[in-house]
Amino acid sequence: MDRRSFMLATGGALAATTALGTRAEAAPGRDPLGLAVRFNVISDIQGDLADFGKALDDMNTTNPRSAGLGVAGDITPRGYDFEYAQVRSVLDKHPHPRNVAWAIGNHEFYVPKWRNPDTLAQETWPNGTTEESLFRSFYNFAGRNAVYSETSFGGVPVLCLGTERYARYHDPKLWDEVWLSDQQFTWLERRLAHWDRWRKPVMVLTHHPLPNTVSGTRNKLYLGDYLQADRLLAVLGRYRDVFLFSGHTHWDLNLSDWVTRRVVPGSGNLEGFTVVNTGAVQTGWVDDGKGGETSLGGSFNQGLQVEVYHHAVVIKARDFTTGTWLKQITVPLRDSL
Repeated sequence: MDRRSFMLATGGALAATTALGTRAEAAPGRDPLGLAVRFNVISDIQGDLADFGKALDDMNTTNPRSAGLGVAGDITPRGYDFEYAQVRSVLDKHPHPRNVAWAIGNHEFYVPKWRNPDTLAQETWPNGTTEESLFRSFYNFAGRNAVYSETSFGGVPVLCLGTERYARYHDPKLWDEVWLSDQQFTWLERRLAHWDRWRKPVMVLTHHPLPNTVSGTRNKLYLGDYLQADRLLAVLGRYRDVFLFSGHTHWDLNLSDWVTRRVVPGSGNLEGFTVVNTGAVQTGWVDDGKGGETSLGGSFNQGLQVEVYHHAVVIKARDFTTGTWLKQITVPLRDSL
């Protein structure tokens, strides 16, 4: 069964270091590298509220003074208001950072596939649901009036990107493809340039992965997620201290290409920028060896802890189910070179 059937039925890599030792349990904010800003990134909750709660509890254990939580899309299974309310309810019942940055995902646009919450009716899409109502539900939940946004996790700039159209409403040959407006591109260019002048690393959250970056993105399933992939790569590729976190694939953080360095030809940045797979809260997937993917089955619940130091960023992959670290990587910042 492929991913989409499953969900409808149920509603150039950087080398990683070895598993973490005692340093991971050091007092928050203290490390041989100096003082750190620590935060967490997860994605793809998709209705798995029990695992979401477990992830929140585990993150509070390992990072009790977290500066923020980034959620890289697929907050809900379909985008119903009551599903957003369920996520909010779990969040309120578990310890979590005050500052949460939400990116929009494709599952936030799946209400039109259903006649009502209990009746799948793809043949009569969009079943009376308007595109505007889907964005409004996200805005009401996220507490803002645009898909893209900027916040700060302890002084570290965090930018959220996302589609401003659900492609199916605009082209019957499309479904989940991402479209960014000129305004969003201009905003992104200005914010990245601003923080580059201040020599600050920038964390960018987006649900869909860019092609030929992290795990799964050389698979045909994920090569066409962006209608303007080259344009987005050209913007991000100019800055070596950009860190792009993407979800959507649910591919296992145990894979070797969970973090990559993407060099964009013609960008003038020969070192590239860092791209990181966020794993997933709901259901893990891997390559099936035939150009598709297969579910890992069993319990799967993964995410990231990010530590920003003056001279480096440390990214740690975490298994929330077992409460264990999977791997970590240290990325030097420009000022350290």
